[in-house]
Amino acid sequence: MNFKVKIWKQKHIDADGQLVDFEVDDLSESASTLDLLDKINETQKEKNEEPVAFDHACRKANCGQCSLVINGIPHGPEPLTASCQMTMDYFKNGSTITIEPFRAKALPIIQDLKVDRSAITRILGAGGFMHVPSTGGFINKDSGSYLPPIPAGIAGSTDFRFNASSCINCAACVAACKNSSAMLYTSVKVFQLNSLETEESEKEKRVINMLTSMDEEGFGNCSNYGECEAVCPKGLSLNFISEMNREYAKASLKQVFRK
Repeated sequence: MNFKVKIWKQKHIDADGQLVDFEVDDLSESASTLDLLDKINETQKEKNEEPVAFDHACRKANCGQCSLVINGIPHGPEPLTASCQMTMDYFKNGSTITIEPFRAKALPIIQDLKVDRSAITRILGAGGFMHVPSTGGFINKDSGSYLPPIPAGIAGSTDFRFNASSCINCAACVAACKNSSAMLYTSVKVFQLNSLETEESEKEKRVINMLTSMDEEGFGNCSNYGECEAVCPKGLSLNFISEMNREYAKASLKQVFRK
C-alpha cells in the first residue's frame, strides 16, 4: 500500500512546528502506524536526514506510550484501538494520513510526536500507598487469600473494578477533550487503587488528593461531552466519572464535619 503522510515536526517545546510531507510505498496492509513511522525513519536515515521522534515500547496496546493523533482523532479512527494496533488496511490505498502529537497544556510537546506525560503520572502518585493487612483483616476464609471490601452499587461490580485496571495511562482522554480534562483518567485510577484499599479513610483521602493534583497540573474541567470515552482504546466509560464525583462529595462532606 502507498500513502502520503503528513507528520508534525517540532524541534523542541519552545520551537514552532509544522506538518511535513512524506511518502511511503510498498507498505503491508497489516503494518501498524508505528511500522509506518519506522519505514519513514529508515528512509530519513538513508538520506542522512533527521528522523521523526515518537514514543513506543510494547507495541501491544499495553504501555500507552504510542500516543498519536491520527487523522484528527487520538489513536486514530478505528474504535477501541491504540495507535500501535491501528493497521493500514483501515485506510484507502493512496490516501493521506495525518499524524500529530497529543495536544494539551498539561502535555507539552518534547519533540515531534513525543509529549511529556509526567503530569498524569503525578496524579497517580498523589494516590499514595496502599494499605493491605499482613494478617487478619479481609481474608477469604476458604482460600486464605487477601480480599478487599467490595463497595456497594456499580462500583462494586466485578466488571467495573476489572475495567479500571485496563487503563494503559495513554492520556487519549485528555487529548480528545476540548477542556483537556483528565477526569476519566483520574476517576479510573481512583477506583483501581481503591478497589484494593482496606482503609475507608485512605479511600477518602485518595479521591481528594488525586483530584487536587489534577487541578494543580493544569488539566481542565469535565463538560460531559463524552469525547474521552469515544477515544479510549480500552472502552472505559463515563460511569467512572459519575462514581468518583459521588465519592468526592461524600469525602468532602466528611472532612467538613470532622473540622
